[in-house]
Amino acid sequence: MATNRAVAFLESRKNLTGCACGLAGLAVTFTGAAGSLWPVVVAGLYGAGALIAPPERPPAPEFPDAAEQLDALRADFTTLRGYLAEVELPPAAAGRLTELDALVEALLAPGWVSDPEHLHVLARAVRQDIPEAVDTFVRTRWWTRVTPGSEPPERHLERQLGALHAEAAEIAAALQDAEEVRQRTHTQYLEDRRNL
Repeated sequence: MATNRAVAFLESRKNLTGCACGLAGLAVTFTGAAGSLWPVVVAGLYGAGALIAPPERPPAPEFPDAAEQLDALRADFTTLRGYLAEVELPPAAAGRLTELDALVEALLAPGWVSDPEHLHVLARAVRQDIPEAVDTFVRTRWWTRVTPGSEPPERHLERQLGALHAEAAEIAAALQDAEEVRQRTHTQYLEDRRNL
C-alpha cells in the first residue's frame, strides 16, 4: 500500500513538474549564479514547480455505450417474454400486450434507438413497468376471487398496457420524424449539389 502511494507520487504531475524545475535550478547552479546557496535554489524551484503543477484528476468513469446497453436490454426483453408466456391474461389485455411486445421488439432492433432518454424509457418499460403491471394483475386477480365485487383488475392492466404502448409509440414517432428529416436533408443536399 505504501509502495503504491510512493510510486503514484513519483509519477504524479506535481513531482514531475517539481523535478523539471529542480533541474532548471541545477542548470542555474552550473552557471555559477546560485553560488553557495545552490541547494536552497534547487529545493525552492522544486517546491515552486510542485505548487504550480495542475492537480491530479481522477479518471472519468467508463459507462457502457448505447450498443452495450441495448444488448443487455435485449437479453432482459427475452427474459421478460419468457415470463409473460407463462402468465394467463384475459383476451383484451393479451391483445394489448401483443401490440406492445411487437412495438418494443421493433424499437430494440439494431440501429434504431440511440438517444439515451429513449433508451431509458424502454429499459424502464422492460425491466420495471411491464413486469410490475402483469405481476400486480396476477396478484390482484387472486384477491378478487376471494373477495368478489371489487373493480376487475384487467381494466387496470389494460389501461397500464395502453399507457406503456403510447409511451413506446411516441419513441417510434420521434424516430420516424428523425428519419424523414434526414431523408429531406439528403434530397436537398443532392439537388443543391446538382445545381452547382
